[in-house]
Amino acid sequence: MAETAMTPPATPSGNAVTRSTKDLTKAAVSGWLGTAMEFMDFQLYSLAAAIVFNQIFFPDVSPAIALIAAMATYGVGYVARLAGAIYFGRMGDRLGRRKVLFITVALMGVSTTLIGVLPTYQMVGITAPILLVVLRLVQGFGAGAEIAGATVLLAEYAPVRRRGLVASLVSLGTNSGTLAASALWALLLAVLSEEQLLSWGWRLPFLLSFVLMLFAVWIRTNVKESPVFEARADVVDGVALTRAQLTQDEAGTGTDQTGEPVLQAALKQRKGKAFFLALALRFGQAGNSGLVQTFLVGYVATTLAMDRALATEAIMWGSIIGFATVPVIGMLGDRFGRRSMYTALSLITIAFAFPMMLLITSGTTTGLMLGMIAGLNLGVLGLFALESVTMAELFGARTRFTQLALSKEVGGILATAIGPVIAASLTAATGSWWPIAAMLIVYSLITLIAARLAPETRGRDLVQLQDAA
Repeated sequence: MAETAMTPPATPSGNAVTRSTKDLTKAAVSGWLGTAMEFMDFQLYSLAAAIVFNQIFFPDVSPAIALIAAMATYGVGYVARLAGAIYFGRMGDRLGRRKVLFITVALMGVSTTLIGVLPTYQMVGITAPILLVVLRLVQGFGAGAEIAGATVLLAEYAPVRRRGLVASLVSLGTNSGTLAASALWALLLAVLSEEQLLSWGWRLPFLLSFVLMLFAVWIRTNVKESPVFEARADVVDGVALTRAQLTQDEAGTGTDQTGEPVLQAALKQRKGKAFFLALALRFGQAGNSGLVQTFLVGYVATTLAMDRALATEAIMWGSIIGFATVPVIGMLGDRFGRRSMYTALSLITIAFAFPMMLLITSGTTTGLMLGMIAGLNLGVLGLFALESVTMAELFGARTRFTQLALSKEVGGILATAIGPVIAASLTAATGSWWPIAAMLIVYSLITLIAARLAPETRGRDLVQLQDAA
C-alpha cells in the first residue's frame, strides 16, 4: 500500500480524502514546473525589456524614454493578470484546481514562444510594439492564476507540520525560472556581439521556453485534484455548490463548533479583512521584486554605465543561493510561525535598503554583486517563501483560489508593475539612487505592519470554508 503523504483531510461527515507520497511528489513537481515557467517567461521579458527591447521596439526616442516605455510595456501584462486571476480563480474554486492549472500553463507557453517570432519596429513600424503588447496581455491572462493555483494546490496537499516547507517549493519554482532566464541572457550577452543580439539572438530564450511548456503540460495531466477541494463540505460530485444551493444546508454537511451548519456559517462570514491583510503582505515581496529583478538591471546598464552582464549575473547567482534560502525560510516558518518570520525579514530588508544601494552604486563589481544578491534573497525570495503558505492559510477553502489570486495580482499591479516605472521616473528626475532605497523601505514597511495585524495561521485546517480573519 502506498505511504500516505499527509494527515487526510475529511469532510464534516467524516469522509477522508487520502493522497500518497507519490501524489504529493507529482503535485510538487507540477507546481514547481508551472511556476518556474511563469517566472521564466516574465523574467525573460523583463530582462529583454531592460536590455534590448528599448532598441528593438522603441528605437526612435531617447534612451531614458525608451527604457520607461519598455518598462511600461512590461507592466501591461499585469493588467491582464488581474483579469486572469478573476476568471480562473473563480473557475478553480468552482471546478477544482487541476483543470485551471492545465489551461494556464498552455496559455503562458504559447504566448511566450510567439514573442520570439515577432517582427521588430524596423520591419513593421508601430505594429511591432502593438503585437508585443497583445502577446503580453495573453501571457498575463494565463499567468494571473498560475502561481496562485500552484500555491493553493501545494498548500492543500502538504502535511500540516511541513506545510511551510512544502508550499515554499512554489517559490523555488519562481527561483528556477528566474535562474534559467538570467542564465540564458547572461550566456547571450557573453557570446554574442551587439549586432547579433539585436538581430536574432534576443529571440532564442523565448523560443526555447516552448520545450518547458510541453513538459509542464505533460506533468499536469497526471496530477490528482487537491484533497482539500474534494473534502470541502460545499463540493458535490466534483463541483462546488452555488450560493443559492448553500442556503439549503442538507443533511450530512455537519455543524461547526457553535452548532451552526457549516455551509450557512460560511455564507454569513464578512469578507475583506483577510484579503487586505494578504494584499499588504504581498507588497513587500512584489515591490522589492520589481525593483531588484527588473528595474535595477536596466538602471545598472543605462544610468550607472556598467557592464550590462553584471546585473544579470548577480540575479543568476542570487537565484542559485535562493535554492537554500527558500526551504530554510519555509522550515523556519513551520518552526517559529509565519508572523515572527515576516517581522524579522521585513525589518532586515528595511535596515538593508540604503546599504544595498550604496553597494550597488559603489562602482565595483563586488559591491554590485553583494548588494543585488543579498537584496534578492532577503527582500524577495525570503518573503516569497513565507507568502506561499501564509496567504493560502489566511483564506477559507471556498474562495481560497480566487482571493489568493486577486491579492497576488492586485499587489503585483500596485507594486511590481508600477514600481519600475515610478523608480525610472524618480531616478531620472532626481538624478540619484535614493528613491530606490526609499521605495524598498516603504514596500517592506507595509508588509511589516500587515504581519503584525494578521493572525498566526500556522497549522490551520485548510478544509474550513471561513477565512482566518
